[in-house]
Amino acid sequence: MNISPQDYYREPGCLTVPDKFIFLKQYLPDDIPSLCKLIHNIAIHIFWAERMGCPLDGIRQSDVQLRSFKRKMERLFELDDTALNIRRDNGKKLVVNCRDISLLMTTFLRMKGIPARCRCGFATYFIPQKYEDHWICEYWDIEKQQWKMVDAQMDEYQMEALKINFDVHDVPLGKFIPAGRAWQLIRQNKVDPQKFGIFKYKGEMFIVGNMQRDLLALNSIELLPWDLWGYLNKRYIQLTQPDLKLLDEMAVITQLGDSAFPMVRSMVENNPVLRPKQTWLT
Repeated sequence: MNISPQDYYREPGCLTVPDKFIFLKQYLPDDIPSLCKLIHNIAIHIFWAERMGCPLDGIRQSDVQLRSFKRKMERLFELDDTALNIRRDNGKKLVVNCRDISLLMTTFLRMKGIPARCRCGFATYFIPQKYEDHWICEYWDIEKQQWKMVDAQMDEYQMEALKINFDVHDVPLGKFIPAGRAWQLIRQNKVDPQKFGIFKYKGEMFIVGNMQRDLLALNSIELLPWDLWGYLNKRYIQLTQPDLKLLDEMAVITQLGDSAFPMVRSMVENNPVLRPKQTWLT
């Protein structure tokens, strides 16, 4: 490919196109912490809303089914047409999950010309001794010439409740586990697969699902956490040796960084089983 990873991740993907909402760029602050606070002002996490005094009915919860940035912004302004930087009541915020927050952060950063991408994996800071299903945003620090992870979900309420003692705007290694690393850990029998997941959903195939999602996110395709495709129509014991070989390769290339960018792109192109439904991309 004749494009650098930074140039690729500076441009919108199919689900992060600003479209008519490009005008929102004028409200976006320049620093990462302020950008996170802006997201906290317009979005409330579906699993934290009730604890924050905002119980949700079925209609409000369905906000998380909206795939694209464009649809999410349409919904946001249906609830309240005030500007992004005007304080909103919780009841007028967009209901989101961690994938959605990472999608918003990635889109906003790209609108500002900063390379960014969603990452899917597991966090170690929600439940002790567990690897909780989670998404974060990875962005290119132009000054330091390196990728950094930011967990834009973590507002003051959640940080206090979870006793977060690290910089969520520069998440340290080991706090967020890329799905590929999780796969390697269970393949090497270093961690119980049942420690990875969320609620009753966990185990080897949950990790496979997140690894597939991470690969597609590196291809600027951010699927919903419950989309089922690829190897998710099998149980772990049904995976063949060729299946396991490809998944092992996926685990490696999704962790190698910029040097693996061509392989990240070609793995999806060369393996039809990994391609998502076209209807998910619009």
